[in-house]
Amino acid sequence: MNASIIDPLQGDFPEVIEEYLEHGTMKCIAFNRRGTLLAAGCSDGNCIIWDFETRGIAKELRDKECVAAITSVCWSKYGHRVLVSAADKSLTLWDVVSGEKITRTVLQQTPLQARLHPGSSTPSLCLACPLSSAPMIVDLNTGSATMLPVSIPYSNPVVAPPSRNKISDGTTPFSPTAACFNKHGDLVYAGNSKGEILLIDYRSVQVLAMVPTSGGSVIKNIVFSRNGQYLLTNSNDRTIRIYENLLPLKDGLKALKGLTALDSLDDVEKLKVVGSKCLTLFREFQDTITKMHWKAPCFSGDGEWVIGGSASKGEHKIYIWDRAGHLVKILEGPKEALIDLVWHPVHPIVVSVSLTGLVYIWAKDYTENWSAFAPDFKELEENEEYIEQEDEFDLIPETEKAKESNVNEDDEVDIVTVDKDSAFSDSDMSQEELCFLPAIPLPDAPEQQDKCLESSSKLVESNNSGSPLSEEGRPNGRTMNHASSPLEEDPGATRLKRKRKPSEKWLDLQL
Repeated sequence: MNASIIDPLQGDFPEVIEEYLEHGTMKCIAFNRRGTLLAAGCSDGNCIIWDFETRGIAKELRDKECVAAITSVCWSKYGHRVLVSAADKSLTLWDVVSGEKITRTVLQQTPLQARLHPGSSTPSLCLACPLSSAPMIVDLNTGSATMLPVSIPYSNPVVAPPSRNKISDGTTPFSPTAACFNKHGDLVYAGNSKGEILLIDYRSVQVLAMVPTSGGSVIKNIVFSRNGQYLLTNSNDRTIRIYENLLPLKDGLKALKGLTALDSLDDVEKLKVVGSKCLTLFREFQDTITKMHWKAPCFSGDGEWVIGGSASKGEHKIYIWDRAGHLVKILEGPKEALIDLVWHPVHPIVVSVSLTGLVYIWAKDYTENWSAFAPDFKELEENEEYIEQEDEFDLIPETEKAKESNVNEDDEVDIVTVDKDSAFSDSDMSQEELCFLPAIPLPDAPEQQDKCLESSSKLVESNNSGSPLSEEGRPNGRTMNHASSPLEEDPGATRLKRKRKPSEKWLDLQL
């Protein structure tokens, strides 16, 4: 899709279901950096790599040790590796090109989400968010795991915010904690059950700042925009919040350590002061009428749009807001619950996963606008009389002859240098990025092979019984004369060979 010819008045967001993908029961999806490949985790433990340009299967990653449902998939920075987390508590790192398993690590708890370190082309570290324990940094090479802190000890119990999740005996159960890396992977942002966003140095396992949310509810999702300038949180109070990142995109950890606070304050207040210098609330999104919960909210590729799926059962609705907070579109799909959602990194395309395992592709419903192709093209409401110029259809008009060309035709044209795309400004051109995979035809199912063998055997029998080349065959009621036929049977083989006519020289030698 050529972005330069898109009509800006139509809006860069999808409108209708363009197509759907079907293969098994898919549960979660993720695009690679360029949006050319789509990874989908299935309920049987397999990971399918779709070629998003052709909408065909490019690779199928099968693990015989894993038969549980996939909970999340994540691409490495340059697309050569895919990390898959499953319900059997396993983390599996795959080589996409060869389709071979690199490492497999089994945790103590089921990982709901796992993310590879974004700062390395061949990452060995990942951030895992288990079901009933704190987020952890996992070394995939050694299998070692480091727990991250998810709460701050309050010195004054009165100051501690009350928890909204208590069971009958008054204790607070552990709820899943959402966490993510920042753009370059030197900090971890975690949202806990108290509605606090913690900025953690995972190397020293230390909380450096804390940002309390206004609702104080459990944070279910936390994700950065593609450019790293905005942070999105989805809380149990049915509100999506957007925070602006005040730290520099590079060396954010160094800048955070350089921030100072008043020594007279206690640790909690000090972390809050530092947190106010790291994140500031930018916008809040919610449905004030239905007060619905949100599923898998995320940013668009350019960060200009925010989307969230309805968490209501039997509803496949996707809400789209602009960054100013205005609801611009509600996409209504089939009567199937939505379980995952992702926006294409480059194009205005949204891909959603339904409870039945189908993947729906939402795209724009384009209308023809010829002025978008030719800037000097003018649409007319009615016919107008046009007077052509005298030299309008000359090969070289007089007006062009009068102009002096400022182009030096002897200059060499550079056809090697690749211009950097603003959407991938941080990509290292020295690293070879994986964008496409060679198509490998899948073998037929055993039932289809049996049908093919039966049909081929029937074809051979029909050829032997009813063929005019057999002895019993009588074309047009007559017996075939083999002496006059250019074909004869080969008794030592099943095929037929052509009988060669003797040459005149061979006949003279026989005489």
